[in-house]
Amino acid sequence: MARYGSTPISEAKSARSRGSYLRVSFKNTHETAQAINGMQLQRAVKYLENVREKKEAIPFRRYNGSMGRTGQGKPFGTDRARWPEKSAKYLLDLLKNAEANADTKGLDTSALLIKHIQVNQAPKQRRRTYRAHGRINAYMSQPCHIELILTEGEEVVQKSTQAVEREAGHLNSRQRGARARKAIAAA
Repeated sequence: MARYGSTPISEAKSARSRGSYLRVSFKNTHETAQAINGMQLQRAVKYLENVREKKEAIPFRRYNGSMGRTGQGKPFGTDRARWPEKSAKYLLDLLKNAEANADTKGLDTSALLIKHIQVNQAPKQRRRTYRAHGRINAYMSQPCHIELILTEGEEVVQKSTQAVEREAGHLNSRQRGARARKAIAAA
């Protein structure tokens, strides 16, 4: 079994998928992976399909030098955004594979979320391009390795009233005063 970048995730409640030496741009795939990290599985799949149809954009935060701008980046607080179709296609394939792995394990696929996603650089593939005056330059591709882990979302348990009261007892004077003013204003 291969080593993953994140190990402390429960094996029984998680499903994994990975791709190695994928011939897709490392930088675009890194940004696309960061955009879907932490999302629910169904939302991530819909988001990547929208990216392929140019309805939603991927915000570029790190690898965004000399990049054009678009209004579709506004929900993410940036105007630097693109639609990396090939990266979205590869990530969609990996998400579908991880979903199938989760289904095989008997996990609830409607409650899955992307807990860990990592993109690493793979060795560059070499080609060459011919330049003026008989020279030759390198023409390299930047492939990548992708790994992701889906986990079932934890059930939300409400705090007991005793725990809430106990937390209320540990307020400093400023917090107690603010709470008192709030109660007076509400009354």
